[in-house]
Amino acid sequence: MHEHFYAVIMAGGGGTRLWPLSRQDRPKQMLKINSERSLFQLATDRLEGLFPAERIFIVTVAEQARQLRQQVPEIPGDNYLIEPMPRGTASVVGLAATALLKRDPQAVMAILTADHIIQNVPAFQTALREAFEVAQAGYLVTLGIQPTYPATGYGYIQRGARLDRPGETVYQVERFREKPDEAAAREMLAGGDHYWNSGMFIWRADRVLEEFRRQMPELAHTLAQIGEALGTEAEAEVIQRLWPGIRPQTIDYGIMEHAEKVAVVPATELGWNDVGSWESFFDVFPADAQGNIALGGKTILLDTGNSLLLTEQPDRLIVTIGIEDLVIVDAGDALLITRRDQAQRVREVVQRLKDSGPSDYL
Repeated sequence: MHEHFYAVIMAGGGGTRLWPLSRQDRPKQMLKINSERSLFQLATDRLEGLFPAERIFIVTVAEQARQLRQQVPEIPGDNYLIEPMPRGTASVVGLAATALLKRDPQAVMAILTADHIIQNVPAFQTALREAFEVAQAGYLVTLGIQPTYPATGYGYIQRGARLDRPGETVYQVERFREKPDEAAAREMLAGGDHYWNSGMFIWRADRVLEEFRRQMPELAHTLAQIGEALGTEAEAEVIQRLWPGIRPQTIDYGIMEHAEKVAVVPATELGWNDVGSWESFFDVFPADAQGNIALGGKTILLDTGNSLLLTEQPDRLIVTIGIEDLVIVDAGDALLITRRDQAQRVREVVQRLKDSGPSDYL
């Protein structure tokens, strides 16, 4: 692939929606979900043949960097950009763009996720190649996922006019839409001109920093100060001093919603899922004839239907009798049992553990 094309993987998230598997010391991207490889390792695996290791950058927090380096040792240590603390995806993108522009004035960067599932790697790489070409023309490009059902858990992208680019299917972005209610989601699905927002973006580093200066001048000023210190002895001190003052903001709200020259490349047939809840497992993994998904361990399921049973312990036997629509997750030191329609409430459990303990299970 082009020598000025870089991958930036955002890998600093904590994630509470997959508790009790995901914890503070083992966030979602480090989980091995029905695979010998973690989600982070899979995120780097699917870049093979497109980006050499020296053009893959990781943005994360200090307490996760060591584990990530151990999981993918071939990525150079200098390619890890460390946030002192999470401040939202806008600051992640800004830091990466600042670092890459200093390294390569012609840098084009793909902002990618560390904790999603993408089953069709060739289609993913094809979409990235196409987006690279569009980004070189000064567009901020996002990958739009073809919706397959009226999802209420994703933001949406409405496409506008098709761009006149021979051999490429790419559209102007009409607008970004927040997570809808079910009625609005059904309407967008029926209209055929909306995509799920994948959270993956491709653009020239200089172009996105131009938008930061226009739309988020305070953050742009901070990034400029950090940029001057990058690669010097003052780098760590300057980042530690300035980073806490950054106001948390996402790249979607901070930049994309009001950016100029925004395009969407339809990424069809990716087999994409953000694995953002236990319910999402029913979209990712095949179920048996009774609608059950059993991952890890051993199971005996009697009169059991439409349930998820997951354990990380290969010798654990899970037996169920006469149950429907349950999620059962065995993390060794904690066991979650919930109705499927209540599974998103694990966030409340995590909050209660934070408020009143015991904190050992966070």
